[in-house]
Amino acid sequence: MIARYLVATAALAALLAACTSPHEQRHAQQARSAERVLDRIGTIGDPGVVAAADIAFARMARDEGQWTAFRAYAAPGALIHTRDGPVPITTFTAGRADPEQSTAWTPNTIWSSCDGTLAVTFGRMQVPGGEVGSYVTVWELQDDRSYKWTYDIGAIDDPQPEPEAGPDVPEGEEFILVPGMSSIEGRVADCPNGAAVPAAPGARVGIDSEFGSTWSDDRTLRWDWEHTAEGERKFALVWWRGGEWQEASSFAVPPSAD
Repeated sequence: MIARYLVATAALAALLAACTSPHEQRHAQQARSAERVLDRIGTIGDPGVVAAADIAFARMARDEGQWTAFRAYAAPGALIHTRDGPVPITTFTAGRADPEQSTAWTPNTIWSSCDGTLAVTFGRMQVPGGEVGSYVTVWELQDDRSYKWTYDIGAIDDPQPEPEAGPDVPEGEEFILVPGMSSIEGRVADCPNGAAVPAAPGARVGIDSEFGSTWSDDRTLRWDWEHTAEGERKFALVWWRGGEWQEASSFAVPPSAD
């Protein structure tokens, strides 16, 4: 089984390479350690590359416009899960101007299939008004080895948490900080190593729900979305871990949530 480790691979470290503060030097050291772990276990999936893509996505939204970034980082057919159900991002953003200030977000957990063809980021976000919440983004590996997002869902916390004191960030820091953000962790599904992976249990879906499901190429990770008849939005992630299928994560948004 692949142990949990702090994600700061070379791809993530490259985002910080221009800075030389002690804080960023620690990130670089963690990146080298993560690289060595990945070399030892021989996995193909690299959560650090996915984290780097999510952070770059958030930075582009901040610097060039929210919907501009969503379109630029979207895979063909990418869906954003709205109150009315999943909607293609091209349809959702048609005629929408970029807001003056973008929502800010930062991933804190990444799950990847063994082969790296499919990954999921979970993180914290902050809307321009100051309210905070959580989001899930699904990423698919492209032919050019980059990652593009293919599904996105998020919601504001209700009730809102108590305000937190922000961390001490050196000048030049490239992370987009969001209240409630902690370290970034990467997790990779177990590799089949030539053995057939048993079929995963089917998703439990309510009556009259809309539903979709996607597998990684190596069948070690599957994510599902559901939109219930009452308007609840649901996301679930299962993966092959420790010789069995496990639920890696789930996320639900009530019908009334923003």
